[in-house]
Amino acid sequence: MRLDAPITQDVLTLPRKPAEGSKRNLVGMTRDQMAEALIAMGTPEKQAKMRVGQIWQWIYHWGVQDFGVMTNLAKAYRAQLAENFEISRPEIVTRQVSEDGTRKYLLRIAGGHEVEAVYIPEESRGTLCISSQVGCTLTCTFCHTGTQKLVRNLTPAEIVGQVLVARDDLGEWPVPGAPKDESRLVSNVVLMGMGEPLYNFDNVRDAMKVVMDGEGLSISRRRITLSTSGVVPEIARTASEIGCLLAISFHATTDEVRDKLVPINRRWNIKALLDVLREYPRLSNSERITFEYVMLKDVNDSDADARRLVKLIAGIPAKINLIPFNEWPGAPYQRSDWARIEAFSDIVHKAGYASPIRTPRGEDIMAACGQLKSATDRGRLSRAEIAAQVGH
Repeated sequence: MRLDAPITQDVLTLPRKPAEGSKRNLVGMTRDQMAEALIAMGTPEKQAKMRVGQIWQWIYHWGVQDFGVMTNLAKAYRAQLAENFEISRPEIVTRQVSEDGTRKYLLRIAGGHEVEAVYIPEESRGTLCISSQVGCTLTCTFCHTGTQKLVRNLTPAEIVGQVLVARDDLGEWPVPGAPKDESRLVSNVVLMGMGEPLYNFDNVRDAMKVVMDGEGLSISRRRITLSTSGVVPEIARTASEIGCLLAISFHATTDEVRDKLVPINRRWNIKALLDVLREYPRLSNSERITFEYVMLKDVNDSDADARRLVKLIAGIPAKINLIPFNEWPGAPYQRSDWARIEAFSDIVHKAGYASPIRTPRGEDIMAACGQLKSATDRGRLSRAEIAAQVGH
């Protein structure tokens, strides 16, 4: 992507109007969008809100995919829904399970494209890492996903669908009549998979509205983290329109180094990024921002880098996630030595910031941070081709 290109790229904008004769997927619609769709089908306007509530609970609380089991709806109405709509998820192409329990899903979406999602089980929570684009707009040089060119944005259905697929696979949907279970296998969602979420803002926002809805998937905004490389103009919108936690792919303490590692820095440099980040906790009512910092041997891991880092972020409520570099075939970097990572962490910690060293997970199945890359390798498509593939 050209660094002077506009944030919203017309080639990636998906029209919402369905093709004549096609069924629309209810997954990923906001409540307002679903109400509009039901009214267009013939549902009386006065009944639309109630019908949305009923259908919403079936899809997102019970996890059903068949209108026929929605027993609090009249049989004729269920048939009408089935004629006009579908409840579909991405297709699981492969499912790999790491020695540490991490699960990586290769998912096929409309047009035959593929994206990856990763489920990471931990003692007190389960985190699902989801993708927002096929490929990526950015070319971060340490990231395997960044070597795959952008194909298109994911739709809200394809983003929400990743959460539904994981819950299907983990058997997490409640069973009618069974004792209520408040424990959650998918308790946290991180937008840290393939793609830059803030270059697909509207679709990500709408998808997160669905994920956060208290009568369905009910994952709190405090348990959703959006990771961005620094699309500065959209960060304030994230605070006001999503309100989730924010993570920044920071990775360097000088513009010279960050320009190479995270090329978007040439458009919005470290100062511009930090200026907007100082306002984020107040605007979003978030406690703190997470700075992600991949540890690259002899590139960004010196004591001087650590001291610069804490000076740069002074005044921002923050924690620093130190990420040992996860190597991939042909990677131009090496992981910092463990002693070097610990020394870096110690400097940051003594400055008053939490500085956990992320334990690499799923490396044996290429599911670790920065390793995701699907088999899809197609050039950017035209608007008409995208619309045809997603059935809109």
